[in-house]
Amino acid sequence: MRIAHLLLTSRFAGSERYAIELAAGQAEAGHEVTLLLRRAALADRADAPGRHLPPSLPVVALPDWLPGWHARRWLRRHRPEVAHAHLSAACKALRGLDGMVRVATLHIAYKPGQHAHLDGLVALTPAQRATLPPAFAGRSVQIDNWTRARPAPPGAREQLRARLGIGADVRLLGTLGRVEDSKGHDLLLAAFAAAGFGKDVQLVVVGGGGALAGLRRRAPPGVHFTGFSTEPEAWLAAMDGFVSAARSEPFGLVFLEAMAAGLPILATATEGGRHLGPRFGTPLVPVGDAAALAAALRAFVAGGLARRDYPMDGFRLDAQLPRFEAFYRRLQG
Repeated sequence: MRIAHLLLTSRFAGSERYAIELAAGQAEAGHEVTLLLRRAALADRADAPGRHLPPSLPVVALPDWLPGWHARRWLRRHRPEVAHAHLSAACKALRGLDGMVRVATLHIAYKPGQHAHLDGLVALTPAQRATLPPAFAGRSVQIDNWTRARPAPPGAREQLRARLGIGADVRLLGTLGRVEDSKGHDLLLAAFAAAGFGKDVQLVVVGGGGALAGLRRRAPPGVHFTGFSTEPEAWLAAMDGFVSAARSEPFGLVFLEAMAAGLPILATATEGGRHLGPRFGTPLVPVGDAAALAAALRAFVAGGLARRDYPMDGFRLDAQLPRFEAFYRRLQG
């Protein structure tokens, strides 16, 4: 099957990882796959999506001016059987095209201006699929996210904790991902301060984003910031517990990464939290409630932060690939 994936962003986070890994996995499975990216995504920056491309994946670099127009021109010329879009600009680029199946993954939420014109939608959770309009009743599917998390390098835990200046006896809570309002880092900092931990419990925020500078200015003692990191597995190994204070988390690839690392998880009751929460073994926290999060943090730490062995077989890419192919073929009729 000839498949084109469209990803017209320039910074790397969970949605970009999903698109790249899906395209690469489909290529490895024998499909003829092309990934359409903006040139800015291939820049020489630590947070550029191009840093995460496998060498064997065919890539088309689109100009940064009017990338959607250039994507449509490429699609009309090459006529893939399936055009699979990721995030807003890529979804809008598929408007008005014909002669191919036009699909998008709901990385955030259904929005008519982005999705109503498409032939099919991939939801990340059952709750997300339930929000779709009746027109998509037979043209949608729910497919879980996956993780290809690698084990941390030997000695990573000790090295990164030493970088923070904390000892082996410190219990280190952490969160990982893009630092933006929807992820609730401000709530996490307020809750951490209110929890009243001493120096033996600290917090690390791993990730970059527009909200980072403001968080640094008002962070309480015991909070560390790394900025964007190219070594998420190592930072997860350095943590004793993973915390998500997100206001919105449609699925939460980072939950799977924390599960693969064996970390106990404390999360808010977002869509992703509710979907994966039964596996966490800890109660979910109401969204947006710093006081409730502070109480939950105290209980989380008091519980001992024991490592856990999560069943991960259902969150492998090779288990999901046949479901994507079956969905594409169903839409082809």
